[in-house]
Amino acid sequence: MHALTLLVDATAVEAICDRLCDDLDALSASIEDADAGTESEAPVFDEPGVESTSAWRRARVSALFADEGAATVAAAALAASDGADTLRIESIAAVDEQDWVRLTQAQFGPCQITPAFWIVPTWSEVPAQAREVIRLDPGRAFGTGTHPTTRMCLRWIAEHGSAAGTAWPRALDYGCGSGVLAIAARRFGARQVDAVDIDPAAIEATRANALANGVEIAAGLPADAAGPYQLVVANILAAPLKLLAPVLAALVDDPGQLVLSGVLARQADELRSAYAPWLDLAVTAEDEGWILLVGTRSGVRRMA
Repeated sequence: MHALTLLVDATAVEAICDRLCDDLDALSASIEDADAGTESEAPVFDEPGVESTSAWRRARVSALFADEGAATVAAAALAASDGADTLRIESIAAVDEQDWVRLTQAQFGPCQITPAFWIVPTWSEVPAQAREVIRLDPGRAFGTGTHPTTRMCLRWIAEHGSAAGTAWPRALDYGCGSGVLAIAARRFGARQVDAVDIDPAAIEATRANALANGVEIAAGLPADAAGPYQLVVANILAAPLKLLAPVLAALVDDPGQLVLSGVLARQADELRSAYAPWLDLAVTAEDEGWILLVGTRSGVRRMA
């Protein structure tokens, strides 16, 4: 396997990646800020349907090919194309075949949620100070517990669950990924937990992690979620959370709580507006620009 690395004007990245994958037989193409680590670095929080407030000037594109010949042909085709002035070919180099998912996961170690509560990958030792531990192997699913959005959800569950005298009869993790939030809900007071996701890999990972942690969780597709639930947690992204507002709100019991994350601080008002017909959301935590929104349904439900 060989990698073709290009330095590309950011305005041309999408077109070049499409050509690499659609026309030039690239197995994959990854993009990073070419100015990362310098004063010109421009952090970008991006998601479908949401306009970013910043943009890269230059991007480094790395495309993987089956062999050196395919990478060389692709480089020659790009160099001869009309848009050649927007890119520079940096290298063609051999790449060792590795399990890239596992290699990436190995970079994550134990993650402290509270002084006593830790998320510990299966490849790491449990810290001596950890009293409540979730052992986690995300597999091919999202959710190592280290992302700010996941940490905030986990901390909220730990602080508002059994230690605070709360016992949720039923809880739902919508968009479960690795299942870490579902497992935490079960550990901290939920008597029955459902976990749903559109990704089969997430359902598989959730079932495996639940078994490894000795908890019972029913994992399946979103259509399997059957409310009402006294706790609904969804750590996704702002755009799908807005679209899902009537669905998620309908799953929350009266009384019940809705916990949302995957939202940037500047998106708070959008989410509040989307859920206003059913319940009021409040920002209860912020971490590295991401926020946690919590709404409590009590009394008569308001109609949309």
